[in-house]
Formats: sequence, C-alpha cells, structure tokens
Amino acid sequence: MVELRQITKRFGAFEALQCTNLEIKAGEFMTFLGPSGCGKTTCLRLISGFDAPTSGQILIDGRDVTWDPPYRRDVNQVFQSYALFPHLTIYENIAFGLRMKRVSAPEIKKRVDRVIQMTSLEAFVDRKPAQMSGGQRQRVALARAIICEPKVLLLDEPLSALDAKLRAQMRIELKLLQKKLGITFIFVTHDQEEALTMSDRVAVINEGRVEQIGTVHDIYYQPATRFVASFIGETNLINAEVIGADATHTLCRLEGGLTLRIPISPTPIGTKILLSLRPEKIRLHRADSGVMNSFPARIAMEVFKGAVDDLTLVTQGGLELRALLANHGQTELDFHEGESTFASIQPEDINIIEA
Repeated sequence: MVELRQITKRFGAFEALQCTNLEIKAGEFMTFLGPSGCGKTTCLRLISGFDAPTSGQILIDGRDVTWDPPYRRDVNQVFQSYALFPHLTIYENIAFGLRMKRVSAPEIKKRVDRVIQMTSLEAFVDRKPAQMSGGQRQRVALARAIICEPKVLLLDEPLSALDAKLRAQMRIELKLLQKKLGITFIFVTHDQEEALTMSDRVAVINEGRVEQIGTVHDIYYQPATRFVASFIGETNLINAEVIGADATHTLCRLEGGLTLRIPISPTPIGTKILLSLRPEKIRLHRADSGVMNSFPARIAMEVFKGAVDDLTLVTQGGLELRALLANHGQTELDFHEGESTFASIQPEDINIIEA
C-alpha cells in the first residue's frame, strides 16, 4: 500500500532521513517507533505530502505520489492536538470532510451515523469539543479521519496527551477499530508498550535510519542492533567471546568469566560478540538444578514493583544481571536481597545482536 524508495530528507545540513527503504502492506498496522528527533514524524509527513523528500520516491497503492500535494493522496491524518473545529458540533466536525467533497446530504448522514456508532459517540453528537474529555475528542478526531475512507490513515502520537489509564484503553479501541475497518494504519510513537500492544509490524528508527523492521515478536526477542535491544523494553547487554562449539550449541565466555551455551552460530572461535538477554528469561533456583547454563549468583538488590520483583544478580566473577520475577501472591516472594541462589538461562533465550 505504501512504499518508500531510497528516501532522503535534509533540512539544510541536517539529514533527518537517510536513504530509507520501506514497504507497508495493505490493511497493516505499522508503527514508526523511536526517540524524539529520530525522524519518525518526518517520515509520516513525507507520506502525507506535508513535506517533500530531498531525493527518492514515494508510492501509495502503486501510484507515484512523490510530488503530489496532500489533497491528491488518498490518505488522512490524526494529529496529536486533535485539531477539531471548536465552533462546530461533533456531528458537524465529523461531516466536514464529506461536505468539502460535495457528497450528497443523504449519503453524509448515512456515513456519519455509521462512523458515530463505530466510535461510540452517539451521546455526544450535539456537543462542542470543549464539552468533551480528551479520550472523547480523540475518538472524534479518528471518526473525522476515517469517514472519508482513506486508503491510509496516519496517526502522529495521537494518544500522548491522554492519562495513562485512558491511553491503555484507547490502544485497545484503536486496534479493534483498525481491524474492523481494514484500513492501513501508520502510527508514530516513542512509547514501546504502545508499539508492542497495537502493531502488526514495527519500524525502529534512530538518527534518521531504520534500524530494524519486523513483527513485535521479532523486534522484542531478536533485536538486530544494540540500539533496538536497549530501546525496546529492558535487556541485559553482555560482551562475550566465542570459545568453542558442538553440534547443537556455541560456547561463549562472558564478562567475569561466566561460560554459557547459546544457539549454534557460524561465528568463528575468538570472535567478540554482544549478547542480549531479557531479564524475565532468567530463572532462579534454591539449589543447582543441573540444567544447562546454571550458575551461582547473589541477589545484590531487590525492588518490589507490584506484579514483579526487579532483582540485581551478581555472579561469582562480578557480572551484574537484571532479573524480573513474577509475584504470584503476598507469601510467594521467595527470593530476597542478600540471598545466594542459582540462576539458569535457556540457550534459545540468549540472542547475538552484534558481532
């Protein structure tokens, strides 16, 4: 549905996007994820037509729209600020785009009624935007954007102004709405939880470069670069060296002398590598369980976070590892600060992210 070919965007000497290639499928929920200033909103503005690329080509549904103005692209955008007309009622706000397209009155009523029902706004049609909450105004902005039935809907951090509880609720509503409509959604956010919750695929952007594109599972469990591993969720990044291999595993030595088996890799012996290990994948045991990759450790710090305990483990060689343990009940906080324990890690839970 959307394709970026060799897109570069410069503002003077500053390169906001660097030779970006990207394909977004029809009906897909794609998220551009990255820190502030990384280029994700620039990428969205190029697709919408509010900015033009310095070089490269933009296609929407197979048609070259690189130099087309926004009104000639079959896209619509929902802004962070909602951008509703304060003097119009909710019904009039939603109908505005159809009236500009000179759609007949009966058709406008039919489509507005359908979208109002779809976004659960029936009780608010005669109100003005100032009489509504942030979440309600957000739904109005979505309704106004989807009523013209664009091929692509662009969403520029539309949930950032909402409180945490309402944001969580709107994430679910937005994903359900996208599935119901079947429209291609392109969503911009710096919130990793938001991206993981809603997306079919995620493009992680950093300093104008797309570092990795993949499903939420791929991005989380198989990060391609140091930046992706550290930006998505929490992880232990560990320097290691390959010291051997057998038929099923590669043997590596970590900082502090700890030796672990990781999935088989063609990496030659002696190669320095970087490993990513998610803290929730570390298991703790009272005694040496004899499983693969088991080692003694001391709990140097314990932070209670309600659903989980955040533990800092220190191995005998001085390597620090973070572990997250689920709390199943008030009496089941089994591992505490100062205790000695054994930790284990399944080889498949260790990922080589950089050679």
